[in-house]
Amino acid sequence: MGAGVRIAVTGANGFLGRHLLPILETRYGRDNVIPLSRANYDLTGLENVLRMLEERRPDVVVHLAAYVGGIGANRTYPADFFFQNIQLTSSMFEAAARFGLKKLIYPMGGCSYPASAPSPIAEERMWEGFPQAESAPYSVAKKTALVAREAYRAQYGVDSTVVIPGNMYGEFDNFSSQGSHVIPALIRRFHEAKLAKSPQVVMWGSGTPVRDFVYAGDVAATIPFFIENPSPEPMNLSSGRATSILELAESVRRLTRYSGELVWDRTKPDGQMVKVFDIARMSALGLTCPTSLEDGLARTIAWFEKNYATGGDGLRLADREAA
Repeated sequence: MGAGVRIAVTGANGFLGRHLLPILETRYGRDNVIPLSRANYDLTGLENVLRMLEERRPDVVVHLAAYVGGIGANRTYPADFFFQNIQLTSSMFEAAARFGLKKLIYPMGGCSYPASAPSPIAEERMWEGFPQAESAPYSVAKKTALVAREAYRAQYGVDSTVVIPGNMYGEFDNFSSQGSHVIPALIRRFHEAKLAKSPQVVMWGSGTPVRDFVYAGDVAATIPFFIENPSPEPMNLSSGRATSILELAESVRRLTRYSGELVWDRTKPDGQMVKVFDIARMSALGLTCPTSLEDGLARTIAWFEKNYATGGDGLRLADREAA
C-alpha cells in the first residue's frame, strides 16, 4: 500500500496507540491517519463499527481498542473483561468483511499463551493449554482473533494480521496501583518510596523469575511493515532477551535514584519462573525490537517522573479503562 493509504487506529489514546500515531503520521501523512477512541465510537457494537467504517472510509484498521486492566481488576470484573473484548474482536472482523476493508491489523497479548508453555514460547504453542487463570476471560477473548482471522479469510477473503507483542513497557503505560504490570509498578513504587524517604521497599518472591520485556516504541515501529506487506502468519513481537526480576528491580532502583534497601519476601509466590518469547518468525522477516532495557527504562522513567509531578500527558493511575 502506498503513501495515500488511509489508516484508522482504534484505541488511539491507549498505551500502544500513543506510540504508534507519530510513526504512522510521519510515514503516511497526518491527514491519512485517523485516530479513534471510545469518545468517537463504541466499537463493542457491530452497527457502530460499520458506521465508523462508512464515515471514515479507511483502507486499513489497526485495531488497538480493548478493555484492559491488571490482575486485581480482572479478578473483580471477569465477565466485563470477557464480554467487552469478545465484542470488540467479533464486531471488527464482521464489519471488515461487510465493508470490504483492505487490511486489518490486530495486536493481542502474550498473556493468551498457555500458562504451562515452555520458553522460548513459539507461536505454535498458543492452543496447547489454558492461559493464566486470573486473566483468562480477557486473554481468551483476545485470542479468538486467531480463529476469526482464519474464518473470515476463508469465507470472505478478509486480509488480517495478528501480532503478539511480549511484555510491553514504555511511556504512556498504566501506572495504577492495581492495574499495572511489573515495570510500571516498580517505577511508581521506587519513585514514591524516594519521595517518602522510605528506607526499604519490600518485593514479592525471590527475584529469580525471568521475563522478556519489549519497548512499546519498538512494537509500534513494526506496524508499517504489516500495512505494506502481505499478511504473514501470527507472530510474536518481542526482544527475545531474558531478564530476571531481580535484575530488573535493581535497574529500576538505580535509574529512579532510590537509595533504600530492597527486601525480598520469599513467602510470596514467584509465579511462572520463565517466560520468554520465540522471535524466530519476526527475525526471518528482518524485524527487530532493538531498544535495550536500559535505554527503554530510562525513557519511561523520565516520562513518568515529569508527568507524576504535573499530572499531565496521559498519566494513567486508574485500574480499568476502555481504550
